[in-house]
Amino acid sequence: EVQLQASGGGLVHPGGSLRLSCVASGLALDGYTVGWFRQTPGNQRQGVAVSNKRSAGTYYADSVKGRFTISRGDAEKTVYLQMNNLKAEDTGVYYCAAGDGYHIHLVRTGTGLDYWGKGTQVTVSS
Repeated sequence: EVQLQASGGGLVHPGGSLRLSCVASGLALDGYTVGWFRQTPGNQRQGVAVSNKRSAGTYYADSVKGRFTISRGDAEKTVYLQMNNLKAEDTGVYYCAAGDGYHIHLVRTGTGLDYWGKGTQVTVSS
């Protein structure tokens, strides 16, 4: 059974940093596209950062470019999202996901990714 477990969310002040982790079991992430997606009430799920398999390409939402970095762990079981200079609009539930494919609709919405973890809440507030 494939499971993705996201962690690392929390409450942080504007300008602060958080590092999200996603640990996979039953799946070797190096052969898959992996990404982080954000969901806020009343809004469509949004791709935040997505890494093509074997790190052949990376997508970042315009709103997070220069502040967020997606990376893969050495054991190929973990993917991270380093979030710096956090803003109130970064608030939301963050989900990690993995699957095949890498195209514009997938990176923007997560549509087509097969495996999803439970979300972790990120709240940026003063």
